Amino acid sequence: MADTFTSDLIVSAAPHIRTRLSMPRAMWFVSAALLPSIAWAGFVFGVYVILVTAVAIFAAMLTELCITCALKRPVTMLDGSAFLTGLLVACNMPAAGVLPLYVPITASVFAIAVAKHAFGGIGQNWINPALAGRIFVFFAWLPAMTGGWAVPANFDAVSSATGFDALSTATPLNILKFGTLAAEHSALPSYSDLFFGFVPGCIGEVSALLLIAGGLVLIALKIVNWEIPLAYIATAALLSWVFGGLAVSGQVPAFFSGDPLYHILSGGIMLGAFFMATDWVTTPMTFKGRILFGIGCGIITILIRLTGHNVEGVSFAIVLMNITVPLIEKLFRRRRFGVSGEKGAA
Repeated sequence: MADTFTSDLIVSAAPHIRTRLSMPRAMWFVSAALLPSIAWAGFVFGVYVILVTAVAIFAAMLTELCITCALKRPVTMLDGSAFLTGLLVACNMPAAGVLPLYVPITASVFAIAVAKHAFGGIGQNWINPALAGRIFVFFAWLPAMTGGWAVPANFDAVSSATGFDALSTATPLNILKFGTLAAEHSALPSYSDLFFGFVPGCIGEVSALLLIAGGLVLIALKIVNWEIPLAYIATAALLSWVFGGLAVSGQVPAFFSGDPLYHILSGGIMLGAFFMATDWVTTPMTFKGRILFGIGCGIITILIRLTGHNVEGVSFAIVLMNITVPLIEKLFRRRRFGVSGEKGAA
């Protein structure tokens, strides 16, 4: 009788998820959803964007190969995770030709070697590797990461094709926060500039339209859950509407006078909400936990934007919330099967 059953009994730790979607397939789907944004940034800002992206991806995959070989582990260079990490690192780099290539290379190496493999490899990292790499190079090379924002290299062709006739050389969040003159605020890009992607910024955050489209595709394919993006964007919109008017330079401070649409279309909220805050490993498994995680990301993002020295807070918000995930999971732990009266079922 024992020979009748040929299947192996595999025992592994929870959580157990029933799905036909494999990890490599999910990684490549997420990468594909990001590629239109990268391509658009390359069209608007020039081929240097493509070079930065290629270098970041190559560094991430090469580091993955070297570490797995050195540790005598199965080679995972082609499972899509290292490629996606490098792609996300590139998305967080400024779209400017003055950025030294050693910055994205260092970010990718740090992301794979330190944030990922130093904690055991894929599935065991406690923070988003790409964001860890981005924050590391942000503090290591602050001028390169925060200055030299580029006007589109082919602006004449873009403007003639689209009808847009003005762009700002500073990011919208910089003008919104540090602009002291009415003339500076009048130079703020329009909603259509922000939505379609005709403003300076990081490579992966330029076009809100393409990021939303890619995110909705991933939600439709059930690769990411909708709770975190919705909670994140809604919280950021609400708080920027309530308190945003208090932080705008050159304006009369007032509650409930902020511009929520401008805040959610500017900077990295769309990129963070759909592609980085939804990382499977570093986010909660429960429904309530994901809602709380998204709310926390929104609160910290707007808090940094309105009161901190930096104009952007998406990376810091997501990493700080990554740290709280074990506590959130404990707070909303599921009821064990067959056990009644246990508190915290989600």
